[in-house]
Amino acid sequence: MGRLILAINMSLDGFADHTLFGATADDEMHDFFSGLLDVTDIEVFGRTTYQLMEAYWPRAHEDPRASKSTLNFAARFNAIPKVVFSSTLQKAEWNNTRIATTNMVDEVASLKLRSGGNIALGGINISQQFMKLGLIDEYWLVVHPVVAGKGKRLFDGLSEKIDLKLVDTKVFRSGVVVLHYLDGKSA
Repeated sequence: MGRLILAINMSLDGFADHTLFGATADDEMHDFFSGLLDVTDIEVFGRTTYQLMEAYWPRAHEDPRASKSTLNFAARFNAIPKVVFSSTLQKAEWNNTRIATTNMVDEVASLKLRSGGNIALGGINISQQFMKLGLIDEYWLVVHPVVAGKGKRLFDGLSEKIDLKLVDTKVFRSGVVVLHYLDGKSA
């Protein structure tokens, strides 16, 4: 059975906004995320994050500034099957992508039954919905050495406590710290 995995970039003060992390989105970080994709069967997005990712990654090879690590990540990210939950998106241009308009919980439960690997969750809104339902099995919090001061916080809106078990940490040369947690129920 597959596991629902959240891997997300965030600031020290808990904001998850990809526009804040340009300087620390280096080769070491792209190599890390490529490694996570090696054990991922499918990527699940909400519409907003899907459109953010779809705007760059399919054409990353056209970016003259893209490093070998960035291009390696792009190749893996582009190859992986993707599901985007949206009631407004009419079509998905990114390869290996399908739009799901069904109940998110039922769809992900079905994906977990069919998958032997991880189902990666992309996007703050969709992640918050699955956190509230207690359905995330594993958290990879990629904390950047930035205090944002504003934006959308990952853990806003939770009304229940989530018990997590820290199983690993990594510190990158850039000062990024990766905190790897298992949900307390599945640890």
